[in-house]
Amino acid sequence: MSSDQAVLDFSNIGRLYSLPKDEAWTAAELSTAISIRQEEFQEQGVTHTSRVMIAHGGTPAFFADLLAVWSLGACAVCLNAKLTQNELDTLIGFVKPALVVKEPISRPTQPGKKGILTIAQPADREALILFTSGTTGDPKGVVHTFGSLSTRIALNCEHIDQQNLARTLCVLPTHFGHGLIGNCLTPMAAGSDLLLMPSPNIQQMMALGNLLDDQAITFMSSVPSFWKIALKGSPPAKHTLKQVGIGSAPLAGELVDQVAQWTGCPDVRNMYGITETANWIAGASTLDGPLSDGLVGKPWGGEAAVLRADGMQAPTGDGEILVRSRALMSGYLDRTDLTTAVLNDGWFHTGDKGTIDAGGRITLTGRLKSEINRAGMKISPEEIDLLLERREDVLEACAFGIEDSIAGEIIGIALALKGGSIFSERDFRTWCTERIRAECIPERWFVLPEIPKTDRGKLNRDMVRAKCLQREVS
Repeated sequence: MSSDQAVLDFSNIGRLYSLPKDEAWTAAELSTAISIRQEEFQEQGVTHTSRVMIAHGGTPAFFADLLAVWSLGACAVCLNAKLTQNELDTLIGFVKPALVVKEPISRPTQPGKKGILTIAQPADREALILFTSGTTGDPKGVVHTFGSLSTRIALNCEHIDQQNLARTLCVLPTHFGHGLIGNCLTPMAAGSDLLLMPSPNIQQMMALGNLLDDQAITFMSSVPSFWKIALKGSPPAKHTLKQVGIGSAPLAGELVDQVAQWTGCPDVRNMYGITETANWIAGASTLDGPLSDGLVGKPWGGEAAVLRADGMQAPTGDGEILVRSRALMSGYLDRTDLTTAVLNDGWFHTGDKGTIDAGGRITLTGRLKSEINRAGMKISPEEIDLLLERREDVLEACAFGIEDSIAGEIIGIALALKGGSIFSERDFRTWCTERIRAECIPERWFVLPEIPKTDRGKLNRDMVRAKCLQREVS
């Protein structure tokens, strides 16, 4: 194989399970479905220059479509199946796909012609587009090549023991990197069984312990908000988990400890990944000692640096985290303005604030764009979130800025309390006064039944602020 070719090898894949449908696909059935879809797509004009939208996900049939698209050398555009028609129309107008696939293929009833499970394509060819925003306005689509994907999957497999991946549970959607690349394509490439239960409801999250035992799950990775709910249910008894990942949002060291104790898993990792880096670029494990807030460890391949406040780049110190890797995106789809703003000489400006110590370990402290400017003082909302989530009566916290005619911005905080807890602003303010500097204490307090999330399970502070202010008006 020439050096300019990238290979995605899923030839040793185990079974794919759809837990909601109680359906399992063998590798042979997946291969047959790929063959059927490949012929259908070709008949509809799909070639290696095409983009194909896959507007469903989280099932074995989704992967049949994905691999069929890739085997033709085409680019897959993976979308949230819950998009409204208006949102879908916006993206169709922007991407101009050759084909939009809304309905998944049925499980093959008998073996047929074998489809391709090992895909070789030019490394610089477009393979995947994932949208991080803009379904109702200006779309922001992250473009990955076959080269960046194969690099990231190989690095993931290098840093995660294959035995740990043996039976992987994915509870995240397959239209963003954490779910698709980390939780699905990585174990598929490792020859593992993949069990799919995307976007579980609260009852399913709280029944996680039973599911882990029943299915003998060895690996899973999700977001902090998932674990805050799952920990309220009964823990697993069989302790089959060999590794747990937590990522896509700021993570407190205390939550890591709670997950480790609840699961009985000695290897819990704070994972750091961004869609633009094709999922995980670092991960710190409890096997190496207690994890402090925000510690994500050394890079998984490539390099990391900081952009200091004086505009100089350095290998250690404080500032914006920069990364350079062969797994980086090629850019944002048809948005050179956005691309040039974050890619410079091969370095990707993550927008995350943090530190890199002398040993090369990264610690995240917040997001540059979410900083609250309170009368000229820059305040990290993540710092406030993590502080308040240490209280026994707080399930989740989300700080955000509110426009103010005098200070520019003041601090608002949304709280979701644990069942039976009673909120007292005076008590919360006193508690904060003893633990954090005065300028970080919120002025406006909102108690919500739950903190709203995006379809990726992430906090969106603009969304939370709008929800709080709307409740106040109504």
